Amino acid sequence: MKIFLIGFMGCGKSTLGKKLATKLGYDFIDLDQQLEKEIGDSVGNYFAAHGEDAFRRQEKKTLQDYNYPANIVVATGGGAPCYFDNMEWMNANGKTVYIEMSPVALAKRLESGKEKRPLIKNLNEAELIAFIEAKLAEREVFYKQASISASGISLTADALRAILLSES
Repeated sequence: MKIFLIGFMGCGKSTLGKKLATKLGYDFIDLDQQLEKEIGDSVGNYFAAHGEDAFRRQEKKTLQDYNYPANIVVATGGGAPCYFDNMEWMNANGKTVYIEMSPVALAKRLESGKEKRPLIKNLNEAELIAFIEAKLAEREVFYKQASISASGISLTADALRAILLSES
């Protein structure tokens, strides 16, 4: 089974995804890291040099053209489900899991790693929360199309594994 973890940046897709893959005996891929391998640069540098449109096109290509093994957990980028037909494609090709978190909880998690994230690196705490609230309002229409939604606040790999097994 292919499991696509979706949700806003900082919700725990990569960290939880690695642990979940280990628990299930599945492979794991972080879509942003795979994209960086393909472009030979960091997401931040690519974003700055080529703009968001070029980045989103490359992201779609990486998502939809990757040669996935049968059993894999995929941590997607926060915006990946919201562009082109990516959400429909993920739903058609695997199980999608939306890891939900509040803007304040996300801001707390993102505060320490802002430099690596081009969309938020220059925002103060209040601006960061406002940015997250606005982006979530845009993105939730896509995130809510996931086959499973789970609160990310205290979500563990074991709990997510149990949810997935009960759904299959």
